[in-house]
Formats: sequence, structure tokens, C-alpha cells
Amino acid sequence: MRLDLSNTPALMLALLPEIVLTGWSLVLLLLVAWRHHSVRDLRLAGIVTLAAFVTTAGAVWWLWWNVTTVSGIPLMIGADDFRFVAGFIILGAAAGTVFFSFDYLEREGMVTPEYYVLLVYAVLGLLLMVAGEDLMVIFLGLELLSVSVYVLAAFNRRSAKSAEAGIKYFLLGAFASAFLVYGIAFIYGATGTTNLKIIGLQVATLGIAGHPLLLVGLGLLLVGFAFKVAAVPFHMWAPDAYDGAPTPVTGFMATAVKAAAVAALFRVLVEAFSAVPEWGTVVAGLAVATMVVGNLVALSQRSVKRMLAYSSVAHAGYLLVAVRTGTAAGGSAALLYLAAYAATTLAGFAILAAKGRHGEHDVLIDDLAGFASERPWLAFAMAVVMLSLLGFPGTAGFIGKWYILVAAVQSGHATLAVILVLTSVVSAGYYLPVIMAMYMRPEPYAGAHAAAGVGRWARTALIVAIAGLLYFGVRPNRLFELTRTSGAAVHPASIGGPGETGAAVSSGN
Repeated sequence: MRLDLSNTPALMLALLPEIVLTGWSLVLLLLVAWRHHSVRDLRLAGIVTLAAFVTTAGAVWWLWWNVTTVSGIPLMIGADDFRFVAGFIILGAAAGTVFFSFDYLEREGMVTPEYYVLLVYAVLGLLLMVAGEDLMVIFLGLELLSVSVYVLAAFNRRSAKSAEAGIKYFLLGAFASAFLVYGIAFIYGATGTTNLKIIGLQVATLGIAGHPLLLVGLGLLLVGFAFKVAAVPFHMWAPDAYDGAPTPVTGFMATAVKAAAVAALFRVLVEAFSAVPEWGTVVAGLAVATMVVGNLVALSQRSVKRMLAYSSVAHAGYLLVAVRTGTAAGGSAALLYLAAYAATTLAGFAILAAKGRHGEHDVLIDDLAGFASERPWLAFAMAVVMLSLLGFPGTAGFIGKWYILVAAVQSGHATLAVILVLTSVVSAGYYLPVIMAMYMRPEPYAGAHAAAGVGRWARTALIVAIAGLLYFGVRPNRLFELTRTSGAAVHPASIGGPGETGAAVSSGN
């Protein structure tokens, strides 16, 4: 199904998932305004939110199943497999967040259904980011996401750490947004357009790849994206924000937000700036610094939640290796790794929430001693999570890392592949102690883990996540096929391609 986005019906069809989710958001707003006092109201809002994500995923699936493409140069919104698969990952992570939030919100006394409204608008921003074929659409999606997540990070009003997380994320996020919008302004000044494909055509054909205005704009753009990805040295907000936010929100920030930022960054760099070689060096440097610093600092963490926060920084470095390749294989590897990482990280934070209380800030690795003897199934799930994050064979995390390594070596970046392997070895120094504490050390006192447990909603999502990690760790062929076609959907604009002529270049001026 080919869509001509110059006419309104086709544009509305291309935006079907976002329109469906927007409609559900209005329903949810009315519901929350009417019923917002009891635990029952909170659960009802959560169920409506789940229905919103499922029907939105259905709309994404319908577009993907009908092989939807755009006729000519996409004007504002793209319709390709890369967008659809990234959308599935985001919606899956968001649905998992809802499952893990049901019991957590009730247990922590946050009987505030507005939580789900903010989550829906954050997901709407994420979907716009991965769908955007124009820098302004990506920026609008980013801002819709950011405003919602700022509030979600500080949602526990009785926690000083939650307030600190929200204010730090807000202040540094405002600076990052300023860098991003200034970068867009400089790029517009150099090319006369904000459309990704037309920027790519302009840069490739008009000989402006070395234009100072373009390079400054691209640099500012990379700073803004590096903040959202939590790449070193723009990661300062991540440990405190992840540590202070409610744990389900932390999982959402570490998975869905990171997935959208990486997907949007890959699309921007490949489609608009393939003819500018300088970005490759910058992204490679960010990847190396992020992998090294994230893993080394995580080694010194004793708090499980803070360790997972720095672990998330390290994984951003692995994803940047895939982005650096700038190839279809790199895009495919990034999506596959994001799918595995989202399931792994959400499950890890869910188990942490089952063990801890009051934000889980004080759950140390030593506190997990003897966990396997009293909670064997939760301990087994946590062990699978740690092994998948480590990249141990037999888990989906291993398949994701292997795919990134293959893409890096094939594109001539063997040095990045070697650094990825070495830093992954370092990560064993903080993942394996968690398993050792659970299985090889006695519990500190009888009944130390008696209060640990998950509700039926969280248990269902946890079983699905762990089963998926183990299944795709052994039989990843379906994931390979899905992501391979998705990565190939993102490519530099070319004169003479289908619907792309030299006239399109001048249309951006």
C-alpha cells in the first residue's frame, strides 16, 4: 500500500497509530476527571491504558501487514518497517510498564490515575519521534515525551529523591532541548529545509557537507540526542533520575525512551547526513566513552537500582556502536538489541520492585543473599535478566550483542567491536555478583525475603518477558528476519530513486 502524503486522507492513514492513541488519551482524560479517588479508579485507568496500547499496536500492525510505504519523498511522516518495528518495541515496553505499575502504585500509596495519562502522552511523543521524517516533527515528539516524563520522574510526592530526580531531569533536559532546537535552526540556515530526505539530497548534491553552519548544527543536534540516549559525557542526569523515579517509570525511561531516541538518531544521521563523514567520528567517540565509563562506574555500585542505572548508560554505548555503522545491518542490530534490552531491563526493575519498598533505593546487592532459597522463581528470573544483560549465550541479550558485533565488523569498525567485547567482560564484575549473592550466600536472617512478591499482573508480564528472553536466545530467526527488513528501510536519499527527483531538492528552498 503506497500513500501519497500530499493528500489529507493518506496522511491521516499514515498517522493512524498516533490518532488512535490520541483518541484514547481523550477518553482517559475524561475518565480520570470523573473517577480519581479510589484504588478501583486507579486500576480502571490502568486497564484503559492497556487497551489504548493494544489497539495502537493493532493499528501499527495493520500498516506493517499491508506493507505501507510512502510515494515519493516523505513530507513529515515516514511509513516504513523501521518505524513500525520501533513502534512495536515502544508499545511493548509501555504495556510492560503498565503491568508492573498496577501493584506498585497501590503498594506505594500513589493512588493517582493521572499517572497513566502522562504515560500515554509520553508514548505518543515516542511514536512521533520514530515516525518523524522532519526535524520539527521529531522535536515536537521529543518535547511531548519530555514534559510527560519530567512529571512521571517526580510523581512520588512523598519522596525527596523523586523530587530531586524530576528537577534534575527537567533542568538538564531543558538545556538539551535548547541545543537540539538551535541545531535544527543552524541546519535550516544551511539547507533551507528541515525535511530529512531533502537535507540529505541538498548535502549530497550541492557540496555543502563541509559548510560551517551545517557542521555546527549537526554538532548541536548530536548533543541533544546524546542527552536523551544518556551517552557520556551527557549522562549526568541518568543515575540520579533513574534512582529517584518510581521504579516502573525508571524501567520506562531506560527502555522505551532510549529506544525512540536511538531509532530517531539513526534515521536522522543516515537519511540526512550520510554525506557528512564527521558525525561518524563523533558517534564512535561517544560510544567508546559511554561503554568504558558506564561499565567502570557500575562496578563500584552496591545499590542494585543505581547499578542498573549505570548499566543502562553502558548499554547506550553498545547501541551507539550500531548507530555508528550507518548501515542497514547496523539499524537492524539496533532494533534487535533494543527489543531484547527492553524485555530484560523491564523484568529486572520489576523484580527489584518486588524485593524493595519506598523506591527501592536501599536494596543492595548484599540484600539479595539467599534470595533463591526463599523465592526460587524470582531468583531464577533475576538470574536470566543478569545473564541477558551480560550477553551470555542462550539469552536474547547475547543474540543482540552478536548482531551488533557482526554489523560493526562488516562495516569496517573492528576496533569498536573489540571495545564492546572487552567492556562486556568488565560488566561481568557487577552482574555476576547479583547471581552469586542469590544462590551462593545464605539469607542474613530467617524470613529476610518473606515480603518479596509480585502481583498477578506483574507476574504475567514477567513470565512473558523471561520466556521471550530464553526462547529468542535459542531460536532468534524470526527476530532476524523482522529486523533485517526494518534496517534496510532507512537509507540515504538518492536522486533518481522512486519518486525522488532533482526537482525535490529545489522544493526545500
